[in-house]
Amino acid sequence: MDIMALLPQFGGLIWTVLAFVIALSVIVAIHEYGHYIVGRWTGIKADVFSLGFGPVLWSGVDKRGTRWQIAALPFGGYVKFAGDANAASGKDEAAIEALAHDPQKLRHTMHGAPLWARALTVAAGPAFNFALSMIVFFSLALFIGVPRAPLTVGSIVPLPTAEYELRQGDVVLEISGVDVSDAASSETATSLVANLPDTALIDYKIERDGTQMVVTGPNYAPPLIGRVMPTSAADEAGLKRGDVITAVEGTPINSFNQLKTVVEASEGEPLVLDVWRDGETEKFTFAAKVTDEQQADGTFIKTLRIGIASGVAFEPVTESRGVVEALNSGVRGVWQIITNSLSGLMHMISGAISTCNMSGPIGIAQVSGAVASQGALPFIEFIAVLSTAVGLLNLFPIPALDGGHLVFYAYEAVVRRPPNDWAARMLMAIGMGLILTLMMFALWNDIFCP
Repeated sequence: MDIMALLPQFGGLIWTVLAFVIALSVIVAIHEYGHYIVGRWTGIKADVFSLGFGPVLWSGVDKRGTRWQIAALPFGGYVKFAGDANAASGKDEAAIEALAHDPQKLRHTMHGAPLWARALTVAAGPAFNFALSMIVFFSLALFIGVPRAPLTVGSIVPLPTAEYELRQGDVVLEISGVDVSDAASSETATSLVANLPDTALIDYKIERDGTQMVVTGPNYAPPLIGRVMPTSAADEAGLKRGDVITAVEGTPINSFNQLKTVVEASEGEPLVLDVWRDGETEKFTFAAKVTDEQQADGTFIKTLRIGIASGVAFEPVTESRGVVEALNSGVRGVWQIITNSLSGLMHMISGAISTCNMSGPIGIAQVSGAVASQGALPFIEFIAVLSTAVGLLNLFPIPALDGGHLVFYAYEAVVRRPPNDWAARMLMAIGMGLILTLMMFALWNDIFCP
């Protein structure tokens, strides 16, 4: 066996695991800190704050008596409050009974605190996950900005096209006859891409030095890779952001629309792509994958995709969105992830899309490594997306999850007494069984789904 030949694969495995552990640790730490800090604010004492499970690698006790620890298995975490029997906040009946004569100490336990305090403490975990995502999307919106109006050419992306007249600093009024005065509008972008000709050069109506004129420039949506989707066919083949696909099966292409048409008509057969990278042309051969793609109305269609998003011919000059607009962008980002996730789940349950869309730890780890290899900003954005997904999952009304506890509290609020201890224990056991079943199902998908 050639040990040296395995080193790149081993290095890739380490990178994948490291990226997964970092992403999960950040999300779990935020989630559990939400439980801890709101519990502390509402008068509930935390005995243990653990990042990870299993053997303890490090621990220390703070002035409030809470033990903070890092455990060997970095695949989760928990806060064990006073009165809890375990990490899932099951009741320690012996401890609660021993404190029955001391109402003040009982008040500081999870099971002796008022209903409002328990509910806020449990809900804080998912709420902090959503807050993390909103902060990230808000920050990215401020950092990245939006195209300045009127649309102005910043840097022109290197492309293997013929000479053109478009220059940096030109103010763009129309692209191939489409008015782009509202360049930040999604409707403008959709109309523009739909009306682009499949030619390497197109007409731009611009203003330069106070004079309006029509000049030639590169196709605004060339077959340029703006982003590679993690674990997609393109990612597995080694395509990168900035690559330009110049031909498919020997036939030259000039626009992203042409590439999309060819891929959709490929019937899943391998395609030979000529790819221009750093002034050199390389050949890549791979097949598109069947993908369940969500439409604007929330429905899904099956289509063939190689897993890339289009880049544009030039980077526009941008300006800050402003705090209010950036905050709105953060809220919309979280809401879109929630609605898309619920829509996808309902379509999987109904059989409209494949259950292979559900990923387990291996699949999430692969995506973590792939995104981390694309740079810090995509990785931070991925953490934000995953944080919202974790927050949403924890709100599902399954006993042992935060949502299950909130259902118990809702029952208590209505009937004015907590659920029967025996029934609560049974429901928690059923909930744990359901969670383990879902985890095994997702792991099966990771191993056996194409």
